[in-house]
Amino acid sequence: MERHGGRILADQLAIQGVRRVFSVPGESFLAALDGLYDVGIPNIVCRHEGGAAMMAEAYGKMTGAPGVLFVTRGPGATNAASGLHVARQDSTPMVVFVGQIARSDRDREAFQELDYRRFFGPLVKWVAEIDQTERLAEYIARAFHVAVSGRPGPVVLALPEDMLSARADIPDLPPPARLPPEPGAAQVGAVAEALAQAKRPLVVVGGPHWSAQAATDLARFAGALDLPVAVSFRRQGHMDNRHPCYVGDLGVGMNPKLGARLAAADLVLALGTRLGDTATNGFTLLDPTRPGPRIVHVHADADELGRVWRPDPGIAQPAPAMVAALARLNGRPVPWGAWRAEARAEYEAWTTPRQTPGAVRMEAVIAWLSAHLPEDAIVTNGAGNYAAFLHRYFAFKRHGTQLAPSSGSMGYGFPAAISAALEHPGRAVICLAGDGCFQMTLNEMSTAVQHGARVVVIVANNGRYGTIRMHQERRYPGRVSGTDLANPDYPALARAYGGDGVVVTDQAEFPAAMAQALASTLPFVVELQLDPEALATGFTLSEARAMGEAGAG
Repeated sequence: MERHGGRILADQLAIQGVRRVFSVPGESFLAALDGLYDVGIPNIVCRHEGGAAMMAEAYGKMTGAPGVLFVTRGPGATNAASGLHVARQDSTPMVVFVGQIARSDRDREAFQELDYRRFFGPLVKWVAEIDQTERLAEYIARAFHVAVSGRPGPVVLALPEDMLSARADIPDLPPPARLPPEPGAAQVGAVAEALAQAKRPLVVVGGPHWSAQAATDLARFAGALDLPVAVSFRRQGHMDNRHPCYVGDLGVGMNPKLGARLAAADLVLALGTRLGDTATNGFTLLDPTRPGPRIVHVHADADELGRVWRPDPGIAQPAPAMVAALARLNGRPVPWGAWRAEARAEYEAWTTPRQTPGAVRMEAVIAWLSAHLPEDAIVTNGAGNYAAFLHRYFAFKRHGTQLAPSSGSMGYGFPAAISAALEHPGRAVICLAGDGCFQMTLNEMSTAVQHGARVVVIVANNGRYGTIRMHQERRYPGRVSGTDLANPDYPALARAYGGDGVVVTDQAEFPAAMAQALASTLPFVVELQLDPEALATGFTLSEARAMGEAGAG
């Protein structure tokens, strides 16, 4: 049956199992909007392409299936780039459809014209422009395959307006058949052999493909062999943090003692993580140019093996498949019991809250959340000084309860929370945001209200870009430039959008504020008025300034 290109596209999305798309509409893809209308795939209409892209990325993180985004040509595409960067660095599958000028107007700098192959090339796994309506199904099938294969990531398809509105009579294409990966006996034996020779092993877990079953398998494998397990930056939901083998996260503001253990290990079993600069403190704890521990590297993308580290061996498998096989190994006496126990004790000491100044204290806020939120509550965040408190003091208890950008993107937490609330409407969804972080995407409050996303946003308001100010005070003490903020009344702003909120000025008020927030059927903002002196490092601004003056920064 002859269909226009927008209907062919929408039918193909349905075949791929797409359950919702995120968009900011544009006249360049009206035919696609028409196709979505016929097929009935929900379209989450957003207020800015950056927020829409982050919602789609969060969907990919949660489900393992590509998040789908529609944006218009030119400004729409460039606005979306921030979310694609998150997807690339976080190995998250996405398929992005970008409107394009008519084919006959190419290379004339037509209205909003961009060469998407050149613009998106460094950001995505694959970018293409579809010239023939007859090839839409082919390109879309390939895009979904590329997005999830190997190391997952974003894919961009540009849709010339006239191609999309043209009609064609073509069959649909089903998704490719896939067999689940299964490590061979030699691969599992290589890991077991490396462990048999180790005295100070450290398992480092990260990357994509994880699931609740994978988290269970990891706990069983680590428990049977009494192995210490660290996670990479913002992957704390990969293992129950209460497990005695969990020893912390190798991220920004990591426990220095955990970093020292990474440097002192004689075997690093890297499962799914790329073991990049954040996990290694800028390649200082481990240096790819110098001798170090034996690294057994398991990663789904063979091209990642040997790209930075010399693995011994490198195993091209999704980490959860390998962990499932390792979980079947029998336990045995090991020589590193004390090594694991000491690492766990250091983690517990590190996560004992250290008091910061002020009537409202972030360490107490996070400790309360960790103790009182449901175990399946989803916690999201962007980037900022406030996030270090979350990483340090919150115990993630189940897989899929942490949504955060390893790329360090500000503004991510709120769109991610909206996406999470739409995907899991029965679960508590909490967004932690700084005042600078929240203001980058708070216009998506309109999206949350329109689509019924129940989210709680806890805004850490210290009146500044806190992380940048911290570094500024240490490097250029007393010379404040470009880091102060003027802030709105956040609860009043939420009410203006149709949500609700309260201000917390004393720690004793916080439990009641959270009870009101969690009971609300509306998007809800809890604004924490913080002492500007408080820093996530455990130092005050005055102490950081003094360190800078003493040359210790």
